[in-house]
Order: sequence, then structure tokens, then C-alpha cells
Amino acid sequence: MHIHILGICGTFMGGLAALAREAGHKVTGCDAGVYPPMSDQLRALGIELIEGFGADQMALQPDLFVMGNVVSRARLADGSPKFPLMEAILDAGAPYTSGPQWLSEHVLQGRHVLAIAGTHGKTTTTAMLTWILECAGLQPGFLVGGVPLNFGVSARLGGGSVAADSAPCPPPAMRTPPLPAQSPQPHSLALFVIEADEYDTAFFDKRSKFVHYRPRTAVLNNLEFDHADIFDNLAAIERQFHHLVRTVPASGRIVVNGLEESLTRVLNLGCWSEVRSFGSTVSDFTAQGEPHAFDVLQRGQVVGHVAWTVTGVHNQLNALAAIAAADHVGVPPAVAAQALGRFQNVKRRMEVRGSVPLKGADTTPLTVYDDFAHHPTAIHTTINGLRRQVGTARILAVFEPRSNTMKLGAMKSQLPWSLEEADLAFCHSGGLDWDAREALSSMGARAQVADNVDTLVSLVLAQAQPGDHILCMSNGGFGGIHQKLITSLQNQ
Repeated sequence: MHIHILGICGTFMGGLAALAREAGHKVTGCDAGVYPPMSDQLRALGIELIEGFGADQMALQPDLFVMGNVVSRARLADGSPKFPLMEAILDAGAPYTSGPQWLSEHVLQGRHVLAIAGTHGKTTTTAMLTWILECAGLQPGFLVGGVPLNFGVSARLGGGSVAADSAPCPPPAMRTPPLPAQSPQPHSLALFVIEADEYDTAFFDKRSKFVHYRPRTAVLNNLEFDHADIFDNLAAIERQFHHLVRTVPASGRIVVNGLEESLTRVLNLGCWSEVRSFGSTVSDFTAQGEPHAFDVLQRGQVVGHVAWTVTGVHNQLNALAAIAAADHVGVPPAVAAQALGRFQNVKRRMEVRGSVPLKGADTTPLTVYDDFAHHPTAIHTTINGLRRQVGTARILAVFEPRSNTMKLGAMKSQLPWSLEEADLAFCHSGGLDWDAREALSSMGARAQVADNVDTLVSLVLAQAQPGDHILCMSNGGFGGIHQKLITSLQNQ
């Protein structure tokens, strides 16, 4: 089958493309404004990328068009369609479907799906759970909204379901044998781990993506207001999460964060499956110790110990969620904890992009990080995690409010709180309809704003000192600010 994917460079659609290619399908796709890591992954797979959404792509004559939710019926100022290819597909009556629907019908059918939902931590927790199952010898398939460093790719079919002509995934050098303490558990169904997003499916299907996945193990990691462009309030998102709960069979398990009142409300709407909680003092799975080294307790009894390089209380909670989910498919918590000791996180999650000494300085170099944080809570927890790691060293937080929610200004009042543990904050205000300087005014001289990346780089460089930690946060490419900072620091 030849499928042509519209919006192929999004993290979800790019992973879907990788799965389709691995399954032996011919895959092409189009998008606009591509950036790593997904563009690099697609090119490495030999998938043809076409810039833009021109109607001339109809000449490809694929068997099926697969739509990402970036595609819409929107019109430009002159009245012409923003996505001419979509209009041509509709006019021609050509076959099309959504990405989640295609995944459900062609990959997830007949598998034990483990789905990780939540406002924050979906990508990291999905990567953690996948790595645990891999170390236990269970060969899970997966689709992660990022690139787990342990695997080097965002998706694979797993379970031995690999097309004869496809490349091995992960590469041989990145594979791991089962941990000695654990033999692979027998399963009648192959396992598939998926990041379960609550954003809508497509312009023609306004249900949340995760409703299509029908998991047997569902993680509800946390839940707060987000996606102000499609949800009116938190209650509307809670309703979508309950739709996910409704799809879990009675033999399934729901793993829920015991610290979240919003998730309590979700389950109070009705629950028909086994529930295991984590996080709170009365939960089934709890942690004792600092986030970088802690005991895992199951109903008060120590069942494992995690010692790793990952930072932050949020990641400690992510680990508990992954351990509880792995337990449902027969991986003992001790084995899961041991596997997490070799977990390498995900690209763009506190990823060190470079360490640069200032010219003429014999002291500690500056370190530049890249992180995906784009919601005030995620910004706060990311900075807190770095603060725990670096102690009293200075943190320079460089961020852009790029998500649809942040662009609308729905959470601008929370920004000073989210940045409270940073020594200095630098905001990219380009494309915003609200006044970032006013929103950050309570921070005084600690916060600076620029409407373009080059000016922002200059502001950061003017304040940078030996030993600083420069934390760049965005859910986009951020104009290549990481490399611009590193290059400028090297040339100073």
C-alpha cells in the first residue's frame, strides 16, 4: 500500500510514517517548516518529504491519504485554501483517514496496548515504560512523541513483526539483552506502548486521539488545563479522559496519579477496570528518597531501587507510573527499577547541547540545554529539576510561549511562578498577541523580552557568566537558538 501523509513531520505522524515503512508500505509525505529530530529520522528511513501542501501532490496517486491534525479547512486572507491538497482530496473523493484511525486499524489491532496519557510527561513516561519492557525481553512495539535515546528512533513495530526488507530497530549497538533477574514473560498478545495525546484527532474527527487506541493498560499521569484552542475548560478535558477510561476492559488496569484531584473526578464518572495508584502517601506505588536515587515501595514494602542520571520530582513520578504499568504485564518492580538505571531519557528533555568555556576564563564552562517544556507547570518542574542538580549555580531560562495555549495568553499570569527558581529569564515574544513584558513585570530586572531570536541571543550573552546553565525551552525549533548560543559563546 502507498500512503501519503499530510503533516508528516509532527512527532506523532513522523512515528506513524516509520511504522508504516517498517511494515513494508510505501510512504511519502508533506509538511511545512520542518525541523529535527523528526525530519532527520524520516530522511534516514528514505521517506520522500515534499515541502508544502500543494494540490499537485494528487499526481502521486497513493492508495490512501493519512491526515495529521495540522491540516484544516482554513482559508487565507485572500480566500484561498491554506491546505490546497486537502481540498483536492475532498473534491476528487479520494480515500483518506486520520493518523490515529490508521494506527488503530493497521498496527494496534490484536495487541496489548499500553497507553500513557497526561498533560505532562507523556513522552518521557512512554520512553521509560518501553525501555523497561525491552530490558525484560518483551520486545515491545512503541510510538513515542520524541526520540528515546535508548532506541534512537521514535517508533517500531516490535514483537518480531518486522518486514523482511526493513532495517533492524534499534540498531544492534543500541539493543539490550534481558536483565538477568527476569526472563521474558509469556504473552498471548504482542505489546505496544503508545503516547496517548488528548488533542483532537483531525479536522473531521474532534475526538481525542487516545480514544482510538483501546488500551488494556492506561496510565493517567496528571491532568490540568491545556489546549485552550480546542477545550473551553478543565471539565471538558476531564470528559475526554473519561472517554479513554471507558475503553479499558475489565481485565485491564488503569494507573492513576494519586496526587491529582482532576483524575479522581475522572474516575468518579465511572470506572470498570482494576486501578493502581502512584504518588501520594496512600498510593499503591510510592517513592522514598531523592529523585536521583530512591526506593520504590509497593503498598509500603520496598520492592526496588532506582539510581539514575534523570532529575526532578516529576520524573520520579513518571518512573512510578511506568513501574506500575510494567507490573501489569508481569515485569516485577525490582526489574523495572533496575532497567531505569540504564534509562537515557529522550531527545530535547534536559538534553545537553554543549558545554562552552568563555574565552580567557579558566573557570567552569557554561552549559546549554534543550528542553521541550512549553506549559507553565512543565517549565516550573524542568527548572526545579535542574536546580536540584546544579545547586546554587545560576540558571538562565530562555523560553518561547509557542504552544497554542500559550499563544492565546491563557496562562500568561502563571509565567512568573513557573520561572521563580531561575536566576534570569529571557522570553521570545515574536508572534504573541499579548504583552510578554507586562506578564513578566513582577520579575523586574530578572526578566528580559525580545521579539526575535538574534536579539534574544544578544541579551543572554550580555548576562552570561562562567558556570551558568542556560536552559532553552520550546516545543518547536526555537530558531536554532541552542547552536546560535553555543557558536556565539565560542567566538566571544
